[in-house]
Amino acid sequence: MATPSYPGVYVAETAGGVRPLDVASTSTAAFVGLAERGPDEATLVTSWTQFQRNYGSFIGEGYLAHSVFQYFNNGGRQCYVVRVARTDAALASVTVVNRADTPTAGVTFTARSKGAWGNSLLLQIQDGTLEPGREFRLRIRRQRDPGTVPEALDTLPLLEDFDNLSVDPASPRFAATVLADGSALLDAALHQADVALDRGRQTAGGPPSLPLNYKLNFQISLDDDGFQTVQLPAAAGAAAATADQVAAAIQTAVRALTKKHQSTPDAAFSGFTCAVEATRLVLRSGTTSATSSVRIQPAAQNDATMLLKLGSAGGGQSQDGIGVRRPAVADAIQVGDAVTGGVVNAATAGSDGTSAITDALFTDAFVRLDTVTDASLLAVPGVSGAALTSQGMSYCANRPLQDMFFIGETFSHDDAREEAENFRKSLTVANSYGALYFPWVKAIDPTGASNTPVLLPPSGYVAGLYARIDASRGVWKAPAGTEASLNGTVGLAVELSDVEHGTLNPIGVNVIRRFPNAGVVAFGARTVSADPAWRYVPVRRTAIMLRTSIYQGIQWAVFEPNDEPLWSQLRLSIGAFMMTLFRRQAFQGATPSEAFFVKCDGETTTQADIDAGIVNVLVGFAPLKPAEFVVVRISQQAGLAAG
Repeated sequence: MATPSYPGVYVAETAGGVRPLDVASTSTAAFVGLAERGPDEATLVTSWTQFQRNYGSFIGEGYLAHSVFQYFNNGGRQCYVVRVARTDAALASVTVVNRADTPTAGVTFTARSKGAWGNSLLLQIQDGTLEPGREFRLRIRRQRDPGTVPEALDTLPLLEDFDNLSVDPASPRFAATVLADGSALLDAALHQADVALDRGRQTAGGPPSLPLNYKLNFQISLDDDGFQTVQLPAAAGAAAATADQVAAAIQTAVRALTKKHQSTPDAAFSGFTCAVEATRLVLRSGTTSATSSVRIQPAAQNDATMLLKLGSAGGGQSQDGIGVRRPAVADAIQVGDAVTGGVVNAATAGSDGTSAITDALFTDAFVRLDTVTDASLLAVPGVSGAALTSQGMSYCANRPLQDMFFIGETFSHDDAREEAENFRKSLTVANSYGALYFPWVKAIDPTGASNTPVLLPPSGYVAGLYARIDASRGVWKAPAGTEASLNGTVGLAVELSDVEHGTLNPIGVNVIRRFPNAGVVAFGARTVSADPAWRYVPVRRTAIMLRTSIYQGIQWAVFEPNDEPLWSQLRLSIGAFMMTLFRRQAFQGATPSEAFFVKCDGETTTQADIDAGIVNVLVGFAPLKPAEFVVVRISQQAGLAAG
């Protein structure tokens, strides 16, 4: 507000005291599993199309792709993906020779991730569009059959196209940097330390058309010094003048020019040469450097470029000093599976590996999610086992904010009540940060390889179901019941009776059932915990949501003066947040005082706490618990006499 200095009204904004809290996301899943390709680190995926672009499609030995597809199909909006690979999986790579007269090094193109998928990549290397003598173009396609090199490249989809790539590390279009930032398929490494830079040159598009007569002018730029007009003597245009005499005249005229920039080496002009090689004029700068170059363009009057076959109009081709380090031009190079020879210096085949697939491959990958703070569900689809399920729930419970919930599943071959019961009893960790689902579901084979339905793990379906229920009803609504249909299913590995279901539900096995009017649905909402307070999935997930929301929403309080004004602001902010949830029917109770409380005052924060820099906030809530058993009592009433 301005300093009052005249009679009038002064208006200023002040803080209202209530800092709103946002409801934390509860439906972003994290999937860990085998994939055809893809980065090792946890990566956010927002659609099935993006997953295919980054990780490939369905594979035979893993269910990651199937589960991510069904996650989006059942209501998921975004998820994190962590790809794991066998310990002996290998990267596909190919080294292409450069354009030096004696190529002793080149450019190595390496698949971005391990696996045999890299062997199907096909490279096309061409001159760059803007500066064909200095840069190159890389087109990446993928073969349908890696065992053959197709002739009709245009029939293969163009996956990525990078034009005007440079081999100069100082260039903003340096190939290694551009691919590292923009390619999902390849990395590039240049091995050029022992390849000497060349003299920049321009080679005419054909033999000169003599005599030149009066057309004796053209413009030249050496080493990017700027264009200057070259005027050849009349003798160079005489009818008797030979190509060698014209070349000598060009050399003399260019050497007589004066450089335009102080930074341009004198040798660019003093060492300039022009000679006839294989009937064509070849013009060379006098320097050997990355910027050494010869550029030709038409003169304003009496232009000779068309007759000399120089410049772009005359078909002239430039190659700069650094141009020898570009990869050789090639129509089709197989990454990984190319035969050594010609433009290929070396090749290493990519491999999916043959080592055993163990639980450690997946559980060791959990740490890649340590820095992910906006995922609240975790699943390892298709990789069942008591040890892995136990470690998954343990990881969720031991995260610093305890902000993740594990969705587990039994083995694919478990098709009897006893097997599901034994699986549950074999868990070494049975906390409230995980739920167990049984059985696997049947679906139409998305690959089209099987004419009959295939078994798929339920975790991807269930994670999508959680997201759908959260969006429509809230995280406090149990993700189960007749509205909790699993889209994309055609059946179950086994259909249980009510009695069989009744033996699994009390021990925390959530059974997937099929009902005539509802289809295939999740018909259980229990954690595997034996603690009655945390028996239900929505109770635990509501607590996770509250913890995360409050944690993120009161960061502003750190380093604020620890006294009643701060405590009052905390009560107001958190209380307003809890009231909003109460109005959305997130808690049990008819009144706010019955549903929740927020306490932050001199009782929760003592002087000793203040001295230690601590403010204590106590938040309590009455969770909604599902009506798991609906009991209807029917009695017979005697008929009443008419009166």
